[in-house]
Amino acid sequence: MILGIDPGAKGALAFFDPKSCTLDIIDMPTVQVKRNQKMKTEISPQMLVPIIAARKPLVAVIEKVGSRPGEAPSFAFQFGRGVGMIEGVLSALQIPLGYVTPQTWQKALNTREGKDGNRQRAAELFPAYAHLFSRKKDDGRADASLIAYWRAMNNVG
Repeated sequence: MILGIDPGAKGALAFFDPKSCTLDIIDMPTVQVKRNQKMKTEISPQMLVPIIAARKPLVAVIEKVGSRPGEAPSFAFQFGRGVGMIEGVLSALQIPLGYVTPQTWQKALNTREGKDGNRQRAAELFPAYAHLFSRKKDDGRADASLIAYWRAMNNVG
């Protein structure tokens, strides 16, 4: 079992079994918290632990991303905080973790430009699960699935 992770509050976890070619996709578990008088969506490590522990992946691969030009520093900090929570949970569960840049997995899997291209490619590779990638907001599911597939095909990470 390989765990592919599209980090971020709108990301997802994709558990891919290369032997049976089955997927188990979970949207990133989040909670609403009040910070500086504003409600924020944050990844919940407390909800993440049982999801990952129950599926017992042998390895996890997380998309290695950084801040983008023009992005608010507070967003970049919050995103990094979420990635750190994911890394901490995986470490506590003793699951080896690797990283892959979007450019690496997208090129290797021959995805088309943009998030719609990733959703389309995921539907092509996993036709039985295409309904899970049908909406614009399902791009995190597609990315996580493709990351797990990339890891299975390359046996690296």
